[in-house]
Amino acid sequence: MILIITHKLDFTADFLINKLNDRKIEYRRLNCEDILSTNYSFEYHPDMTFSIMGVPKYTSVWFRRTLLPDLDIELPQERKYILGEVEAFMKNIFSILDAKWVSPPREVYHAENKLYQLKLAKKLGFKIPETLVTSDKEELKNFFGKHDHIIVKPIFQTRISSPENAEFIFTNRVTKEQIDSLNSFDLSPCIFQREIEKTVELRITVVNGQTFAAQVKSQEDEETKTDWRKKKLAFTIFELPSHIHQLCIDLVREMGLVFGAIDMILSPDGTYTFLEINPNGQWVWIETETGLKISDAIIKELL
Repeated sequence: MILIITHKLDFTADFLINKLNDRKIEYRRLNCEDILSTNYSFEYHPDMTFSIMGVPKYTSVWFRRTLLPDLDIELPQERKYILGEVEAFMKNIFSILDAKWVSPPREVYHAENKLYQLKLAKKLGFKIPETLVTSDKEELKNFFGKHDHIIVKPIFQTRISSPENAEFIFTNRVTKEQIDSLNSFDLSPCIFQREIEKTVELRITVVNGQTFAAQVKSQEDEETKTDWRKKKLAFTIFELPSHIHQLCIDLVREMGLVFGAIDMILSPDGTYTFLEINPNGQWVWIETETGLKISDAIIKELL
């Protein structure tokens, strides 16, 4: 039996679950925001037994994403306490399930750290952009003056959610006007990088030693030049050079992951530049046979 740990708005999980249904493969889906109304039991007598959604044993777990419940609790300190207990309980579940994980939560959480990603990618031989994370405004001004263009992007969160809607924080170019008025603002933790000239942008999905590369021509639309996610653009299959193919495999393995979605830039001079890796990234928007092959590869790992 397969356990899928995710939340209700994970459309990538929906995509793969449809294929599990088509193949009549048994699974259970744990939407983490419903954990308080989910049927579970853990008991020691004298050995530990458990049941999650009526299943006493899972052979594999697809760890996608977590989301805490939206609690209707008036006092903020009580709400914070309950959410902390819920989050700790889920981590307890992750730590005791004896199954094959795609990928292990501990490794996923570690791999989500973007500074660690850059450090490891550089160590393995990837080219990375000149990068700055600082609370020193003068240092940021000097970094801006050193490069023709720089961009800013979140260090972790890419969306701001409310009960009504969700807003996304994209990668954006830093302007001279913003630098000139920098003293009027506080610097929250974020990543500044030299802007890399692009021919195409690449999403390279790695599944246990296999790579599935797709390209998007983000520079053909003014709105998507700094971040292709601002519009729904078409992806096409891309043939990776052998050394980049191997570096991507090495990176995912070094991180202890089974799955990883790597973002890179191909520049006009033929240079490949690593940007980041998402250990639970999406691929459903890759509208080619590549997306289907990724699904097949993940199902194979789960069986």
